Amino acid sequence: MKLELRFFASLREALGVSQESITAPESVKTIADLRAHLVERGAPWSDVLAGGKVLRCAFNQHMVDASTPLEDGAEVAFFPPVTGG
Repeated sequence: MKLELRFFASLREALGVSQESITAPESVKTIADLRAHLVERGAPWSDVLAGGKVLRCAFNQHMVDASTPLEDGAEVAFFPPVTGG
């Protein structure tokens, strides 16, 4: 499955990349699976996307949760939690 990945704010800075096109293995079915797959790349991916880190995700520009199923050609974006006042 081909996916377009986007990384924003501190995630982009820590990973050194703002976007990437990947072909995910068949085992990657959901956003959670994708995140786990990226963590397997090792540092800095494992540091930035580790399971205990709170991240927001968008699927085709709609905010979703980690259980969202993926589709071929989709855009998946990862964001740090938004804070402010």
